Parts: sequence; C-alpha cells; structure tokens
Amino acid sequence: MDKASLKKVCTKSVSKTVVVGISGGIAAFKVIELIKNLKKENIDVFVIMTKNAEAIVNPEEFEKISGHKVYRTLFEENFNYKAILKNHKVDHIELADKADLFIVVPATANIIGKIAHGIADDFLTTTLLATQAPVLICPSMNVHMWENPLVQENIKKLQSLGYQCIEPDSGMLACGYEGMGRLTDISKIKEEILKLLNKQKRLKGKRIIVTAGGTREPIDSIRFIANRSSGKMGIAIAETCYLQGADVLLLRAKNAVKPRYPIQEATFENADELVALLKQHAPINQICFHTAAVSDFKIAQQEGKIPSEHALTLQLLPREKIYKQIKSSNPNINLIAFKAEWKKSDSELVEEARRKLQNADIDFLVVNDVGKPRQGFNVDTNAAIAVAKNGTYKKFPLQTKRKLADALVEYII
Repeated sequence: MDKASLKKVCTKSVSKTVVVGISGGIAAFKVIELIKNLKKENIDVFVIMTKNAEAIVNPEEFEKISGHKVYRTLFEENFNYKAILKNHKVDHIELADKADLFIVVPATANIIGKIAHGIADDFLTTTLLATQAPVLICPSMNVHMWENPLVQENIKKLQSLGYQCIEPDSGMLACGYEGMGRLTDISKIKEEILKLLNKQKRLKGKRIIVTAGGTREPIDSIRFIANRSSGKMGIAIAETCYLQGADVLLLRAKNAVKPRYPIQEATFENADELVALLKQHAPINQICFHTAAVSDFKIAQQEGKIPSEHALTLQLLPREKIYKQIKSSNPNINLIAFKAEWKKSDSELVEEARRKLQNADIDFLVVNDVGKPRQGFNVDTNAAIAVAKNGTYKKFPLQTKRKLADALVEYII
C-alpha cells in the first residue's frame, strides 16, 4: 500500500491507540472484522503479524483497513543501524510506547508460551515485552491444546502478572474437533477492548495511596520478625487504579513483589518507616487502600547481634494502629483497610468487621480468611468481603487477585 493511501486513511482524528498482534492461528482472518469495528469507534489501530500469520492473511489486507504499514520483522531489508544510533528511533519501542492497549488475537499456544516466559524473538514478542500498556490475550487453538496443563499454567501465570485473558468459546473447530478453543466472538472482543479503554479514564483526577507488603520489625541489627505477606493484593489494587487513570502512590515493602507498570512508589521496611511515609503523603491524597500487613507489635530492639548461646526472651510492645495515624494526618481521606482473619465463617467475618468499624475511623474494611485454601498469603488468588461503615457488605468469591482488585475498586470507588 502506498504512503499516500495510508495518509488518506489516517486523516480522521482518533482518541485511543490499540496495537493488534496477530499470531499464526486459523482465526487470523477474523481480525479483519475486529479492526473494521475498532476504526468505526474512532480508534487508531497498528498491526503486528508473525511470520506464520502472514501465511494465513496477506498483510496488505490489514494495511488497507488500518491505514498503517504492518510490522512484520525487527530487521527489514536495508536495515541501517547507524540511522538508529543517530535518530534514537526503534520501531518496536516506539510502537510499544504508543499503545493505550495491546491485544494479541488470535493467541496461539506458541505465542502464549513465549509471552509467559519472556521470550522476545520477533517483532510481536519484543514489542509485547517492551509495552507498559494493558495487554489482552485472546486464545484460539485445538481443544486438546487448550486443555493441556502447560497451556493452562501459562494462562494462569499471565493472569497473575496482570494480563487480561478472554477465554475461547466452545464449538466446532477448524481442525474438525468439537470443544473449547474457538476464538470468542469478535463482538465480545470489541466490547472488552472498549471497556478496558474506557476504564482508563474512570479514576482520572483521583489521588490514591496504596500500601502493600509486610513489615519487618528488627530484633537486633541482624535479625527481625516478619509475616508471610507478599504484597500481591496491594500491588494488584495499585495497578488497577493506575490503569483507570488515577494518580497512584504505592508504598511498598522492600521485600514485596514489584508492580508491572511504572507506578510512582516509595519503599519501607518496618512500621515506623511506613508511618513516616503516610504522614508525609496522606495529606495530599484523597483515597488510601491500606493493604499492608503491619506488625501489631514492636520489639525492644538491641544494637549489634544478640548472642545465641542462651535462651532469649523478646518483649513485644503493642503498636498504635496505623489507620489512626493515617486519619490524623488527613481526616478527610477515604480509608479502605484490610484485615486478615483465621478460619472464620462469612457471617463471623462480617460481624467482626462491623465491630471494628464501630470503634475505628475507617470507611471500608475488607476482610478475608487466610486460613482457607488458595486465599492466604503468597498465592495468586483470594476471596474477600467488603464491609462499609454503615454495615452493608458485599462478598467477592475466590478469584485471581487481579480480578478481585478490579471488582473491589469498582465497588468501593
């Protein structure tokens, strides 16, 4: 397609940019309809094709409907590294930065495996690894491939890292088998794309603090007591708020997992450091998700290393609850606190939260039972109950922490 034709197609102003990565699945031909629908929504679309995808659909088809050249290879004919060094322009990095949303459709078992393991050996996977935009994966493959434990493990890994995934439909497949694996309906994919793009503006203008991870309280200059928190729930909430347009400050424990997106952050090790950060930043923020697992006690610390030849008795001193210090720093901040319980029924969790809210200056309390399978510390799934100050509540069933974060933020804010 000539440059004049491309320019003509692109004259209409656009609001969002979507990068579409097409891998070598038979359903690649369906992406033509998807791009046409996105263009009708005033969305600018750039297309990347793998070598196998080119064997299914001619790249010129996508150039005609997108108005842009199709990206196919990292090193095109007559590649000149001197021009890159001079101009500091690399196609896959520029495209990664340009994306408001990145979608892989159809996503084959091969491309899913590559993304899950950080392999970047072509234009598509290299751009995916560089982008900081949300990524939507749309799988399409044979039913036995979809059900293969390796594929399912890769899908779960991607979801735990914040990638969105639309499960394939069930029906007759191109290979002649019947079952799950067919690319979901194009209208559903379009709907999910629009939802993700619209969410990017929902919290615009909101200033939000999120605390995440567990504190380490020093025993001496070498040892400490800690808890099992990984920070995954707090990170998921911070990323959800960030992707919905909020101005987010993440206060993260130094030993907690790191966010996937470039969220502004400050780190802490013990409760005193966290309190200092909250006193500094709470006055200029509107909302605080306090998910950090803070030690209820501090220790009469000793300098140096305590000798280990004899039995040791530690004096644990009760610590003032951090929520009080958050509210004293900013009485108007909307405070959502999190509380872990152990092997309690849902009704007991609700009653415990209501009792806490009666005596605490907290606007929402999210409670969960870490004694139940797959919803304790250091796992990728969770279930919770969000209880409001007035006693009303909503239950959130077991799901990935990413999905739970989306649901909690949607419900509370």
